[in-house]
Amino acid sequence: MKRIIARVWKLIRGPLQWRVLWFAHAKFMVGVTGVVRNDAGEFLLLKHRMWPADRPWGLPTGYAVKGEEFPKTVVREVREETGLEVVPGRLVQVTSGYKLRVEVAYEALYVGGALRIDGFEILEAKWFSLDMLPEGMQESHVQLIKSGAPD
Repeated sequence: MKRIIARVWKLIRGPLQWRVLWFAHAKFMVGVTGVVRNDAGEFLLLKHRMWPADRPWGLPTGYAVKGEEFPKTVVREVREETGLEVVPGRLVQVTSGYKLRVEVAYEALYVGGALRIDGFEILEAKWFSLDMLPEGMQESHVQLIKSGAPD
């Protein structure tokens, strides 16, 4: 039986193989977070309107759109939420095991732009030093910041 399946698989090369793989495997959304730092070593944190009231502060984050490279998602999300321009850096973390999503985090460096927050999603945006992070912050984001902070 395995030989028959292998032969059929070889015969259907190309788009049909991709279609079979698509239907046979799990589908995930990809959440992308930017650990954005400025030249002073401060981190960009946003007070998110849609997040729990007791934990509204966190890093810029959003979902990748179909066909988008994840570092470009960081650039797009930061620009949409704050008006700021960043250059993506190294991959910091990939977290799986969620039911419907995978989380990816990248470092990013602020390179310009004027702060203009998206009033629909974001209530406030500020730069914070590692030792002055705000209360009500997502614990996973605190860990991301600490893992990328210079010693």
